[in-house]
Amino acid sequence: MSKKEQPIIVGLDIGTTKVVAIAGRKNEYGKLEVLGFGRSESAGVSHGVVMNIEQCIRSIEQAIEKCIQSNPNLEVKEVYVGIAGQHIKSLQTRGDRVRTRIEEEINKDDIELLIRDQYKTYIPAGDQIIDIVPQEFTVDNTPNVLDPIGMSGVKIGANFHIITGDRNAIRNIKRCVDKASLNTRDLVLQPLASAASVMNDEDLEAGVAIVDIGGGTTDMAVFYDGILKHTAVIPYAGVNITNDIRNGLGVLRAQAEQMKVQFGMALADEANANAYITIPGLRGLPPKEISVKNLAHIIQARMQEILDYVVYHLKQVDLDKRLYGGIILTGGGAQLKHIIQLTEYVTGLGARIGYPNEHLAGGHAEQLMNPMYSTCIGLILRGYHDFENGRMRFIGEGGNYMHIPQEEVKQVVAQAPVAQVEEKVEESETVQQKNAKRSENFKRLFDRLKGKFIELFEDVEDKEM
Repeated sequence: MSKKEQPIIVGLDIGTTKVVAIAGRKNEYGKLEVLGFGRSESAGVSHGVVMNIEQCIRSIEQAIEKCIQSNPNLEVKEVYVGIAGQHIKSLQTRGDRVRTRIEEEINKDDIELLIRDQYKTYIPAGDQIIDIVPQEFTVDNTPNVLDPIGMSGVKIGANFHIITGDRNAIRNIKRCVDKASLNTRDLVLQPLASAASVMNDEDLEAGVAIVDIGGGTTDMAVFYDGILKHTAVIPYAGVNITNDIRNGLGVLRAQAEQMKVQFGMALADEANANAYITIPGLRGLPPKEISVKNLAHIIQARMQEILDYVVYHLKQVDLDKRLYGGIILTGGGAQLKHIIQLTEYVTGLGARIGYPNEHLAGGHAEQLMNPMYSTCIGLILRGYHDFENGRMRFIGEGGNYMHIPQEEVKQVVAQAPVAQVEEKVEESETVQQKNAKRSENFKRLFDRLKGKFIELFEDVEDKEM
């Protein structure tokens, strides 16, 4: 197969309430065409942490099976996996290094030595440094240097954003994927994947906070001046809202979830005080009437708590009033009615819903134009970043592929129930330039995320299983 052909990359989002697998490939305009889509109910995962290996494996297998059923010509062998969970933490450090060969220019080796020094940072026992992200550099007395390579100086330093996680929790996710007969290509921090799928270059420049309200956790990634400033995982999300409804109104979990999705809203003042929901009685008991306003009060209380955490994290990095791009809400929880108004009220910042259609080709089913799929689309973008930087095997050497010639791809995809490929149209030079600029911005962003997660967690035991 030609090396010019783009590979098929599969993102696997293992969440607390759902497991999603999406297969995608870039077209000639740099947009993602979705070739397969599968979703299953998640079991064995709580707040982003695997609690039952066997149940988690079954959920992954079901999602992959549905993805293949949507396009029988697709074969899935490798996946990019999102990772979150309340065990993920981050901290800021400062590092400096005096150079010995001061007559030479600063090179990549100097930067690597500076980054390597940060692995000596103290972290709690049982945790593992996942990633070290350099931020602003300093060279002698020159501050705020974005790229010091090629400069001259005696002392080089930088501020670093260090992401840590529980070693065993991360290894359990990898085991589940391995036992589902898949190869984990890389583990990607979920808030960074979501950010890549919903942000554009203007957002990076203005400064934004990505708030991904999922089922088990709310993930945050804060960007300012084109730099990743902060990441956080808040251990409250959609599942907690459902539990609050179940306990507060005395209904079953399934009924609580249905009421949240169908009638829930994040602002109680907007709810109709005269509206009621009728719940069938259990085993001959009379039906139960639930006030829509009471339901909204319960949802608003928990959502306000989550947004208070968001404000707390923004204050930690002194960006609670300086994010001109505001807050981008994504994830399944972003679908709550009036969530934008509540977010703006609590944080004092502008807010909008982030959809993953920024990078999708036109003609796709509306089902995918949903904030709950932001992470999965972002995982595919991470895969393409690896491919475009030469860190991925070309298609046909063990990766995912389709059992058809290239010229028949569009016809087959059009028959799949989840995706359609629009006819080729002439695209202006201006649009192509914008796409190239956007790709370059995200390339620089991903390049700052040094190292690959999965290499840190490979061990002999995993290979024997």
